[in-house]
Amino acid sequence: MIPRRDKRAFDEFVRASSGRLVRTAYLLCGDRGHAEDLVQTALLRTARRWGSARRQPEAYARRVVVNLAKDRWRQLGRRPSEAPIESDFSIPVSDGLLDRDELMRAARRLAPGQRAVLVLRYFDDLTVEETAAALGCSTGTVKSQTSRALENLRAALAPEKEIADVDR
Repeated sequence: MIPRRDKRAFDEFVRASSGRLVRTAYLLCGDRGHAEDLVQTALLRTARRWGSARRQPEAYARRVVVNLAKDRWRQLGRRPSEAPIESDFSIPVSDGLLDRDELMRAARRLAPGQRAVLVLRYFDDLTVEETAAALGCSTGTVKSQTSRALENLRAALAPEKEIADVDR
């Protein structure tokens, strides 16, 4: 798969980048197990194309992760939605985790493209141009999707009182 002389460079790339790739995949799909699977597949595909990917391996692998996440969204869109199982016990959680949990629930309600631009722009700290390249779209699309995503996220996270005050 990878020539012996390039194996060390690939191994260093995996050590340096896998954590960021898993975080990106998790933010895109919302499930740790699926995120790890996406990254493993992305790393295999990157290894197969190491000759061309080694110039910018993280950008290449990130693009593969995004494409795999898009494929997953399409597959999930064809299946009936899953409902969480309600438990009859409560688990105490600190305020910070509740906020993160609320944010993750709100982000999961965003359209897949909107969620992808937020993850790439604000969590991976990519430029508009790098985000467009990772998603395979124009910079204008990235800008409009970012604007809509932030608007939808603000609306989802706004307290009901603020929304009621706006309607008056």
